[in-house]
Amino acid sequence: MPRKLTFSLLFFLVLSSLASGARLKDLINIEGVRVNKLIGYGIVVGLNGTGDGDQTKFTVQSVVNMLERFGIKVDRRQVKLKNAAAVMVTAELPPFVRQGQRLDVTVSSIGDAKSLQGGTLLLTPLRGPDGKVYALAQGPVSLGGFSAAGAGGSVQKNHPTVGRIPGGAIVEQTVPVSINQKDLLKLSFRETDFTTVARAADVINAYLNGPYARPLDGRTIALVVPEKYRQNVVRLLAEIGDLAVNPDIPARVVIDERTGTVVMGENVRISKVAVAHGNLSVQIRETPQVSQPPPFSTGETVVTPQTEIVAREEAARIVVIEEGVSIGELVRALNAVGATPRDLIAIFQAIKAAGALQAELIIM
Repeated sequence: MPRKLTFSLLFFLVLSSLASGARLKDLINIEGVRVNKLIGYGIVVGLNGTGDGDQTKFTVQSVVNMLERFGIKVDRRQVKLKNAAAVMVTAELPPFVRQGQRLDVTVSSIGDAKSLQGGTLLLTPLRGPDGKVYALAQGPVSLGGFSAAGAGGSVQKNHPTVGRIPGGAIVEQTVPVSINQKDLLKLSFRETDFTTVARAADVINAYLNGPYARPLDGRTIALVVPEKYRQNVVRLLAEIGDLAVNPDIPARVVIDERTGTVVMGENVRISKVAVAHGNLSVQIRETPQVSQPPPFSTGETVVTPQTEIVAREEAARIVVIEEGVSIGELVRALNAVGATPRDLIAIFQAIKAAGALQAELIIM
């Protein structure tokens, strides 16, 4: 009986039909409507002896500078911190966010702190690429894990030097984005494909009853805002975002050699080719033999290994794959030769080298 390709082998059969498709909003981004990255440098305090060590000079300098701003004069040579850690704070500023709204932030240690468990992030300004402060972050750090150590061992769950503060940042400044005043929109697809862009333009024009959408390249559509949607572009984007578009799926075979995972698209085709598959197994067995000298002799006891080698090679099975076979037929043919996931990787590479695989082969 042929073996099934199971366990580490995973087939994603990506099926598509003209009757159904993806929503346009799931395929595109609107030019000018984007997330902005924020970053800041802060201090987490209140740690239980798991903070930065004495060798992390910038943590000491940061704490001394902070205390001096509060009017407290200290000698930095006498400052020894174990309950504080220097961190980088990152967040994303979504489009159309308003002042006073809250953002989630991620706190990551940049020193030699062992854990941020139980710590509190002090007030930290978050800046954009232009250097302006867009949000202020502060609050208790949540790790979702822990670490503990004793004299003879330690235990750790998850990553103790990175945490999050849900809703830990308050927006102080927004990035102005004006949508309703636009007369021309550019829809940018997340994947480059001329067929998908052309299909999307046809679907939009059919819905709007006019030549309003025009493909610019394999990734962009220029959309002229119809007269009835002027000053109400949000309504236009909401309506066309629900339109069903049938994206074209590229013919690809993706192989992850580390896990033995194989992913194939629906459009993968194989030209006529013969596949021969056979396994060679070698078993080596070592048996020690003890040789002892006669009594009262000057000889020594010697241990000599005896090696037994057994080589077994399975007979190769040849399967002829007809031209233009589908994925299901390909899987059945490879099952017929008893291919394991690791064998399948080598088979696909050999078929590609023979010029019979009509698809892009990607090895991760």
